[in-house]
Amino acid sequence: MDWFINAESTPHKLALMAIAIVLFVVVMGAILFAVDRPKKIPGWVVTVGFLGPAVLGLGFGLVYPGIRTIWGSLFNRNGAEFVGFDNYVAAFTEEQFQVVLRNTLAWVILVPIVATIVGLVYAVLVDRTRYEYLAKTLVFLPMSISMVGAGIIWKFVYEYKPDQPGVNQTGALNQLLVWIGLEPQQFLLGAPANTFFLIVVMIWIQAGFSMTVLSAAIKAIPDDIVEAARLDGLHGLGMFRYITIPSIRPALIVVITTIAMGTLKVFDIVRTMTGGNFDTSVVANEFYNQSFVIRNQGLGAALAVILFILVVPLVIYNVRQLRMTEEIR
Repeated sequence: MDWFINAESTPHKLALMAIAIVLFVVVMGAILFAVDRPKKIPGWVVTVGFLGPAVLGLGFGLVYPGIRTIWGSLFNRNGAEFVGFDNYVAAFTEEQFQVVLRNTLAWVILVPIVATIVGLVYAVLVDRTRYEYLAKTLVFLPMSISMVGAGIIWKFVYEYKPDQPGVNQTGALNQLLVWIGLEPQQFLLGAPANTFFLIVVMIWIQAGFSMTVLSAAIKAIPDDIVEAARLDGLHGLGMFRYITIPSIRPALIVVITTIAMGTLKVFDIVRTMTGGNFDTSVVANEFYNQSFVIRNQGLGAALAVILFILVVPLVIYNVRQLRMTEEIR
């Protein structure tokens, strides 16, 4: 049994993965073969056959680890001593974690709002223009880049070289500053401004998602509503305020909450660009540091639980809005 639980070497892990894949194929094949037999099978058997593997997978891959994490957050760094809620108290009272929570709050407020506004304005401006598809493709392209890739790209954008004779700036932003006669800046070192420079990267990525969803919602507005509004004298900002915004409200809510959920879990950008140093760490990055770098398992688990608690209300609200939208349709 220990061989299936503790995998240390790469060949051991690959062997476990292969066994898991084979078992999945065999079990699903057996289930599909059984329910497809030309004989009378009780409805509950079919239900269990199809839902059983999914329920077991969720239980083993989500519920059980979640319970283990919650329980582990009540113990000390090596899990040997029960400390109750001390890890949660530390997470909310110690100065370094207050900086982490402050940064996370800034991320979850600014990214959804700014990315949604940028996407909405862009969708409205390019709607039904001559080069609409090209313009939308250019904005959507960052969505196809991984978070790590985006972090590397923007790290080069923010790259700093000392302002000395014979030293050329390799960072695009600092080169622009030099061209207009300003001093180059170390954008990723000075807190709290460095956090906002990291937030720009996430906005750059998520604006494409916002634009795509909101553009589809705008195109779905019935033509008769638009024509009636124009006959009533609405144009420009009036049309945008009284027709466009109310008509796409469900899409706006979905976009904001979806981006907020992704932002709460942001890890790759921070890890790639600053490693969480210089007061730029967020909850997800600090969870990684405490769990796998500092080896404080209890505090790392507590941060993971806090992150989960922050995400759950957004998920519930998003699901409710989607259901309300479906009911309206």
